[in-house]
Amino acid sequence: MFKKILIANRGEIALRVIRTCREMGIKTVAVYSTADKESIHVKFADEAVCIGKPQSADSYLNIPHIMAAAEITNADAIHPGYGFLAENSKFSQICLDHGIKFIGPTPDMINKMGDKITAKETMIKAGVPVVPGGQGLLESVDEAIGLAKEVGYPVILKATAGGGGKGMRVVWEESEMAKAYTTARAEAAASFKNDGVYMEKYVEEPRHIEIQIAGDRYGKIAHLSERDCSIQRRHQKLVEESPSPFMTPELRNKMGEAAIKAASAINYESVGTIEFLVDKHRNFYFMEMNTRIQVEHCVTEEVINFDLIKEQIKIAAGEPISGRNYEPQMHAIECRINAEDPYNDFRPSPGKITVLHQPGGHGVRVDSHVYAGYVIPPYYDSMIGKLIAVAQTREEAINTMNRALSEYVIEGIKTTIPFHLQLMQNADFRSGNFTTKFLETFKMA
Repeated sequence: MFKKILIANRGEIALRVIRTCREMGIKTVAVYSTADKESIHVKFADEAVCIGKPQSADSYLNIPHIMAAAEITNADAIHPGYGFLAENSKFSQICLDHGIKFIGPTPDMINKMGDKITAKETMIKAGVPVVPGGQGLLESVDEAIGLAKEVGYPVILKATAGGGGKGMRVVWEESEMAKAYTTARAEAAASFKNDGVYMEKYVEEPRHIEIQIAGDRYGKIAHLSERDCSIQRRHQKLVEESPSPFMTPELRNKMGEAAIKAASAINYESVGTIEFLVDKHRNFYFMEMNTRIQVEHCVTEEVINFDLIKEQIKIAAGEPISGRNYEPQMHAIECRINAEDPYNDFRPSPGKITVLHQPGGHGVRVDSHVYAGYVIPPYYDSMIGKLIAVAQTREEAINTMNRALSEYVIEGIKTTIPFHLQLMQNADFRSGNFTTKFLETFKMA
């Protein structure tokens, strides 16, 4: 087992990793930018090293600075968390070259799933259902128009190196194609320095359901049930839950088997997530694989009573997984608490938290790094915490979440708490009647 782990991340995920490491008797090293000097993860780690200025490129994305911090502290492993360098194959390779264990998959595994075209081709060979569409990158508007005629409208253009909805356009008819194609390529180039786009059939009334998996170096892979991430705004998740209210035992078995096939196709080693789109007829299609821990991993932890960070560390250290497939025993819902104004198009709201009271009680979990007096910097993602409610049934979990949200007090900034309170009382949400398009018509009262 590792003696010292450096966490190449910040905020709540850095604190989350530190807590598990402490329980496992592993020393920790925090890295931080000058903007995060007063962050709790810096205070809770055994050691802390400043790695640069506030901008991510100068700190949390600065590989030489992170590697230098690992070497001067004698860390024997690096946990990347999520975001930043978590799915960066170059970083994984540099760790490998320097004899420092990257707590995640190998560079080759990251590359095979990081490019969406390559991932889709791999899934087709593995027999995993994929959304109908082209087999490669589009080279021209004329090619896009021809392929759309074969696939059938509506179609969606996606950036091959994309994420977060960037470089993505839905095209409903041929007259829209030229503008959509040009715009998607330009946005992809600006966001990812790669203007490659491909086409898929647009799945109407979709659910976004993902399967948590774990695999070890001995060839064993298991799934740990599903999460429903359909409540999202502009392709950014806001609420996640497990089990999905749309799920059936038969569908869970089919999707679990498909997820294991997908991970087996690249001999996956670590924890990861296979993301699917599921249509109204419960047909499911591979969307992408995230080769890292997810923001919403807490939901799975609560419904199967399982520490996924601990599992991730143990796999990296060479320990085998049990190989058991898990089914949810409880119902859990997670609300992402963002420093955003839901009454003003979710505009970011950085600044100083003047008053903070976090909820508690039975069935309530809060993963957060903020405190009264903490100044939220404007340089990073606006998520400042995750509120998780767990109960025997979905209705009870919603009621617990509603109660916990009503107790949550954050003053000095705007947050998404009012949005979540209204969502928990929405009749369609409470009945499980929603798709990924739900928030397009949801209005704040």
